[in-house]
Amino acid sequence: MSHQGADERRLSETLSNIKHKYVVLSGKGGVGKSTVAVNIAVGLTLKGKKTGLLDTDLHGPSVPKMLGLVSFLSSGDETHLEPAILYDGQLKIMSVQFLLQNLHDSVIWRGPLKHAVISQFIGHTMWGELDYLIIDSPPGTGDEPLSVVQTAKPDGAIIVTTPQEVATFDVRKSIDFCNKLELPVIGIIENMSGFICPHCNKETAIFSTGGGKRMAEELGIAFLGAVPIDPQFVSRSDRGNPMVDFTSAGKSMEAIRMIIDKIVL
Repeated sequence: MSHQGADERRLSETLSNIKHKYVVLSGKGGVGKSTVAVNIAVGLTLKGKKTGLLDTDLHGPSVPKMLGLVSFLSSGDETHLEPAILYDGQLKIMSVQFLLQNLHDSVIWRGPLKHAVISQFIGHTMWGELDYLIIDSPPGTGDEPLSVVQTAKPDGAIIVTTPQEVATFDVRKSIDFCNKLELPVIGIIENMSGFICPHCNKETAIFSTGGGKRMAEELGIAFLGAVPIDPQFVSRSDRGNPMVDFTSAGKSMEAIRMIIDKIVL
C-alpha cells in the first residue's frame, strides 16, 4: 500500500458520515483492551447499529484473530480500502493485518509513517454511513493514539484498566493524555475484575477488585462497569467468536451488555 495519508478534504468527507466516534485506550498492555473494543463493536451491531471497528495497533493487531478474519485481505486500491464485513454488512472492520501478505509479517515503521497509515485507514476505508466507529488503539500515549485523536477527532475515549494499582497508575497517564488533548473521557471499564470459576461459579479477586471504580470516583469520571475474567472469553476469542455474541448467560457477558447500554446514544 502507499504510505500517503488522506488529505483534510477526504477525511472530512469520511467523518461526516459517522455519527459517533470512540477511541478505546489503556495505560498499559495486557488489560484486555482489544477484547473489550471488539465486544463493544459487536454488541452495538447486535443492537442494530451500523458499526465500524478500526484496529490501529500496527505492531500487534489482534482484532482480526478475535473476529475470525486472519485470512482476509483487503481489496480495492490505496485510496479505496475495502473493510472486512460481518453481520450482514452491519459491522465493518479495518486492520493493518488485512494488508499483509503473510500472517506473521512484522510491521517496522516510525512515527510519521504510522500517522500517514492511520490517516489512510480513517479517510480511505470505505466505511459508508455508520452510527458508531470504535477505534482500538495500542496502549500508552505514543504515536498511534495521538494520530487517532488528531485525525479521527473522536467524540470521546473509553478507558480500560485492570483492578490492581500498577494498572490504574498507568491509566491515569491516559486520562491526562485525554485532558491535554481536550478529549472527553466517556468512562472507565475495569476488566479482569475477579475470576469466575467455571466449575463452582464462585468469584475470586485474583487481581483484587474495585481499583478502576475507585479511580473513576476520585477523578469524577463515569464508571461504565466491571468485567470479571471468564475462561470462555479466552477460548472464544481464540476461535474468532466475540463473547457478547454468545447466547448463554454469565456475569462477564452481562457486564459487557450493561456497558454497551450505557454507551448507546
